Amino acid sequence: MTTLTSKFPHLRQDFLASIVVFLVAVPLCVGVAVASGVPAELGLVTGIVGGLVTGFLPGSSLQVSGPAAGLTVLVFEAVSEFGVGTLGVIVLMAGLLQLAMGFFKIGRWFRAISVSVVEGMLCGIGLVIIAGQIYAAAGLKAPETGLGKIAGLPGAFADALGSTEALASLAIGAGTIAVIVLWKRIPKALRSVPGALAAVVLATVATQAFGLPVATVTVEGLFGVVQMPGGDAFGELATPAIWGTIVAFTLIASAESLFSAAAVDRLHDGPRTEYDKEMVAQGVGNTVCGLLGALPMTAVIVRSSANVSAGARTKASRVLHGAWLLLFAAALPSALALVPIPALAGILVHAGWKLIPFRQISALWRSHRGEALILVVTAVSIVAVNMFEGVLIGLGLSVVKTAWEASHLRTEIVDKGAGPIQVHLTGNATFLRLPKILDSLEALPQDRPVELDLSGLHHLDHACRTALENWAERHSAAGSEPVRVTTAA
Repeated sequence: MTTLTSKFPHLRQDFLASIVVFLVAVPLCVGVAVASGVPAELGLVTGIVGGLVTGFLPGSSLQVSGPAAGLTVLVFEAVSEFGVGTLGVIVLMAGLLQLAMGFFKIGRWFRAISVSVVEGMLCGIGLVIIAGQIYAAAGLKAPETGLGKIAGLPGAFADALGSTEALASLAIGAGTIAVIVLWKRIPKALRSVPGALAAVVLATVATQAFGLPVATVTVEGLFGVVQMPGGDAFGELATPAIWGTIVAFTLIASAESLFSAAAVDRLHDGPRTEYDKEMVAQGVGNTVCGLLGALPMTAVIVRSSANVSAGARTKASRVLHGAWLLLFAAALPSALALVPIPALAGILVHAGWKLIPFRQISALWRSHRGEALILVVTAVSIVAVNMFEGVLIGLGLSVVKTAWEASHLRTEIVDKGAGPIQVHLTGNATFLRLPKILDSLEALPQDRPVELDLSGLHHLDHACRTALENWAERHSAAGSEPVRVTTAA
């Protein structure tokens, strides 16, 4: 008789890994939901769908999906503008667009997006998350804009110093961050419990034990928050502004998921990600999340790396983690009501800090300053304007930089005083550089023979080729020897 172990040879490893991922996911799901301005249970719903729906589908076998800190700012803006009831429609349409991109095999093209733009996007998101969650940690209302959040921090700290409640709340938030940071230094036996979960538990115990005046999570119950979008919500699709938000959800969630997949592939030796299938899997998950009125999902590198580190071998670990989330949400929803909001804010401040690519910025500045500039401009634009337009600015700048580099051309003129003048063109001769090329050639003496060497060109477009032929004819007709042109073999 075939045993369960023979049917599922990696069941033990996947089971243990699923427990670890579940423990990592709980505080993040709840924290992202609260920071997004929606009921905490909706974060758990998205985590459940990420495990039980997306987890079954092919694409990236060890990648774990759920609500992500990277979309917190965008979701908060969408909820503020269109309301929680319309969030489901936005997520649903984003999921359908992801499905279309997967079916038309567009997923692989996301790998062509400049890494500097993606890093800049994460940096900008991290800055806005940190600034916004500092207000939440102090129990204060945050300004709506990214610049307003950052500019208002000195005043917020001044207000907090004059309030016992705000100071207690800040202490819980700061203590949460301290536990997460220091957790890696404790004995290895205790580190089997994720630092974020330990921090939340300790913050909850401290709040209850000392009776601290700190706000806690509002609980409505799993079935009370799950609501399919109604007719009024679908009617919002007639508003042009909502489509910008839908496109932003689609592009940012897709880019984050596929870049996460590339990162996870570097962590293990198992099957590689099939990008178009992963795009379909993310689309199915977001479609289901939209129908349930939940948060959008992406692949999450924190959960995914925890899954790999815990020894997961197959997709069973991420499916089981979704089952544990469902059991927790159904059986222990009242436990959420004890969780202090500043503790969740502390988790997200730490997550936002990890989104800022300090090492990458330093490395880029030393080797590719143009890429470093794109990263910084993208991040600043997201803080100063908003998520969608900031990413578009970064993409536009990346295209301009690529066009500039593609048109890079070097013109070297060698004149030994006697004999022919040698002109060497190297790089890419495009119409963008044509005026400079012609200025150099037309400045040559008309009574001297010229040798034009084009063998060093990587690309010669039609406009440049025609202009060079016309110049050679004019120069040759001036009475000197015909221009000798050397091209690549």
